[in-house]
Amino acid sequence: MKENPKHIHISEYNYPLPDERIAKFPLPVRDQSKLLVYRHGEVTEDTFTSLPEYLPKGSLMIFNNTKVIQARLHFRKETGALIEVFCLEPIQPNDYVLNFQQTEHAAWLCMIGNLKKWKDGTLKREMTVKGFPITLTATRGECKGTSHWVDFAWNNPEVTFADILEVFGELPIPPYLNRNTEESDKETYQTVYSKIKGSVAAPTAGLHFTPRVLEALQEKGIDLEELTLHVGAGTFKPVKSEEIEGHEMHTEYISVNRNTIKKLIDHDGCAIAVGTTSVRTLESLYHIGVTLADHPDATEQKLHVRQWQPYEKYDQIPPVVALQKILGYLDRNGLEALHTSTQIIIAPGYQYKIVKAMVTNFHQPQSTLLLLVSAFLKGNWRTIYDYALSHDFRFLSYGDSSLLIP
Repeated sequence: MKENPKHIHISEYNYPLPDERIAKFPLPVRDQSKLLVYRHGEVTEDTFTSLPEYLPKGSLMIFNNTKVIQARLHFRKETGALIEVFCLEPIQPNDYVLNFQQTEHAAWLCMIGNLKKWKDGTLKREMTVKGFPITLTATRGECKGTSHWVDFAWNNPEVTFADILEVFGELPIPPYLNRNTEESDKETYQTVYSKIKGSVAAPTAGLHFTPRVLEALQEKGIDLEELTLHVGAGTFKPVKSEEIEGHEMHTEYISVNRNTIKKLIDHDGCAIAVGTTSVRTLESLYHIGVTLADHPDATEQKLHVRQWQPYEKYDQIPPVVALQKILGYLDRNGLEALHTSTQIIIAPGYQYKIVKAMVTNFHQPQSTLLLLVSAFLKGNWRTIYDYALSHDFRFLSYGDSSLLIP
């Protein structure tokens, strides 16, 4: 590592983003968005449907198949105060799938809107789910940082927590859109390949893909694989500290099937990542492999990738070897998939191991995602953003796309 990224000043990653450049809604046809193509320092533009033409035949493209949940719940107190409870991650049980299957009780770590009006007591909401009248209650537990433990209970064993969110929850669109969620967002704020419920924000680079683009990629001979990273609300958390050392990355849960690991090994540990969430997962795999090289009997908890772990001094191993270590771990433990978590921060000074090209949208000024892009382009992010700003590109979640090949 040439430099210590902890001392990067976030103010160096600022640019002017007028509100009118933020796409408030997606285009009517998602694959008609503009595509900025950055190849070896050269910038051109095209339409997203042309993406397959820019990718080498036989390459491996990896998507994040997480599905955004309707994570915002609204309760009205007897006083009339409206309280918003935003489910961030499951606590009891702490597995997403098991939690969604719970009947009668589930606990989540939540952000609470209008917290000062909810000092104590239980919130209640009457509703009808699957034809059953039920009462949902929410009881606030201990505070954990800026979030709270919240116990949910309901009085019908026929109804799961997933059913409740489906009927009663609201899709959490990004705060910077400055508008309420609309019915259309239920479809447009999900990728066409979303499957595994658990995100509170969409992996938005994937929003441009349509069945015809996916088909064209396969016709080009590109291997398509999926992994899961559940995107947390922390993805929108601005960097408030002057140096990025003061910014705490949120923990995100990842799941990668053995078949995807094998495909990565077959492709010499090289992949094209769709979105920064796939980037964070793929690069985390390398560091998990490094941990397993040193501690073959490590537990799932020990495989968690700490925020600054990639910048600590350790002997480098080739990406394929790191991936083989994960395959060995899965074999020894009779597992079909790797389940763990990551807090990785990718900032200038980081050496990419697996990701050789990425498809991504245009990110907020002074965000950790802009740091990730800058690290990928060896600091040359301004070239792209200046081009996008002067060529009428639309920004952020519902905005246009870019293909970056350093």
